[in-house]
Amino acid sequence: MTARTPELKPERPFFSSGPTVKFPGWSLDRLKTESLGRSHRSAVGKARLKYAIDLSKELLGIPEDYLVGIMPASDTGALECAMWTMLGTGPATVAAWESFGNVWIQDAVKQLKLPRLTTLDADYGHIPDLSAIPQDNDVVFTWNGTTSGARIPDTDWLEPGRKGVTINDATSAIFAQEMDWPRLDATTYSWQKVMGSEAQHGMLILSPKAVERIESYDPEWPLPKLFRLKKGGKIDRAIFEGATINTPSLLATEDYIAALEWAKSIGGRKAMFERADANAKIVTDWIEATPYLRNMVPDPAQRTNTGVCFVFQGDWYESLSAEDQAGVPKKIAAMLDERDVGYDFNGYRDAPPSLRIWCGGTVEQEDLKRLLPWIEWAYEQVKSGT
Repeated sequence: MTARTPELKPERPFFSSGPTVKFPGWSLDRLKTESLGRSHRSAVGKARLKYAIDLSKELLGIPEDYLVGIMPASDTGALECAMWTMLGTGPATVAAWESFGNVWIQDAVKQLKLPRLTTLDADYGHIPDLSAIPQDNDVVFTWNGTTSGARIPDTDWLEPGRKGVTINDATSAIFAQEMDWPRLDATTYSWQKVMGSEAQHGMLILSPKAVERIESYDPEWPLPKLFRLKKGGKIDRAIFEGATINTPSLLATEDYIAALEWAKSIGGRKAMFERADANAKIVTDWIEATPYLRNMVPDPAQRTNTGVCFVFQGDWYESLSAEDQAGVPKKIAAMLDERDVGYDFNGYRDAPPSLRIWCGGTVEQEDLKRLLPWIEWAYEQVKSGT
């Protein structure tokens, strides 16, 4: 709450929630280039793709009998592939509490038109009652709400050995939060989220139960080539060994590999968790100490350690019209973008007027500490200008 211009700017002013900031020390010189200009089906191309899969599996602690494959179209492609190939055999529940989860609801309702479908939703910052989901139901859910900052606090609502399959969009959680693999059947994420790598490719992680469902079930609807995981009635295991369904970017692959190797060098996923936790604590403590701010997620147990979302409050803010209220975070984000202090941290377009600061493991604590006084300064400028 100071009008004095802060002295220090973040060295890396990248706070977007996706694509997120590159890991500290990243440069193009760190990317290996032997695979570039080569076919992805060449020995070197397939080897690099398989290395990306194997290193992902190692760092994430994925069980040995789970399959991991590289998919087209980022997390969206991987998640929709799971929905298109696995849903429709029985009752299903799709749960959402922010923008992307609502996309999966629309897929289930309008595209797949599932006959025995239940949808659960909640306002931004809240999570619906997941314990109400029958254990016989297939379930689609988002582990961490990228646009709301709300995450599931646990997986107790998923019983071990449940009949239904679980489809988990983990794109803004994985590498920041531990996955409960025994309770997860299809898990998806994209390279451009927590690891800050180049976009367009997604990862699909399948449990033996998911494989069995895919092999035993042929959906009524047509499957585009990008969703076809079977060959001769069995799962095409080549897809999970580096033989991608369509042509991947080997440059993006090398960028992802560099990020994985960096994460491994600092201590693996546990170190990534610790970095995200420490980063998020800086921001959440600041929110709690700032009277005119409120965390979008009221329950501390449900607050993310990646994309921390917060809204404005107080007499001055609440005296504004709805249009002027919506302009406050936009003006702050624009002012700091113009000054190269912070990029891309305005709230998501469908979310309540807010700011969203990415706190994943590739962010440095010092950059966050330098950003926050600038937000206070910009707030005072906006307030005094009205």
